[in-house]
Amino acid sequence: MHAMQYEITLPADYDMGVIRKRVESRGHLLDAFAGLGLKAYLMRERGVAGSPVNQYAPCYLWNTPQGMNSFLWGPGFQGIVDDFGRPEVQHWAGLAYEEGPASQATPRSAVRHRTRLTGQAPLAELTDAAVRDAARIAGQDGAVCAAVAVDPRHWELLTFSLWDHASPDTPGDLYEVLHLSAPERDRLPRGRQW
Repeated sequence: MHAMQYEITLPADYDMGVIRKRVESRGHLLDAFAGLGLKAYLMRERGVAGSPVNQYAPCYLWNTPQGMNSFLWGPGFQGIVDDFGRPEVQHWAGLAYEEGPASQATPRSAVRHRTRLTGQAPLAELTDAAVRDAARIAGQDGAVCAAVAVDPRHWELLTFSLWDHASPDTPGDLYEVLHLSAPERDRLPRGRQW
């Protein structure tokens, strides 16, 4: 599994209805995309649920690097580049994925939590703890799924979770889910991935 996200931060007075309409008209285009476990079309609106910014920030869990590359070098991502410029694409290697008790629900919100791996603790201990934490998050009422991944260039852990309600009680940046494309979600490997 590979996790990927890009953030498009928009002006404070930007009409976020434009993003809603964009996802409404184009979101279905990845509903059958080969190699894609899931794509959560995420948005934060300035002043709503504590967000300091207007932002469109989709998050992906890829089953295959070929699927990810097909998207990045293909017309889907080029549409983003054409409309907003080329964003920095953040990428993390998957550590674990878990389905939650609300796995059949349509997600309404997502939480992304990033943590720097600092100090000299052994990496195996840090990643094992992160995997256990993802399982704990996925076990909460209302959790659709949770994943944890690591960026070994910057030594950053990413914990990403989807929820069936608007206000989950877990730390991180809160997003509204506008659409979920999940053509190969059932193929995302469960549990620890090494």
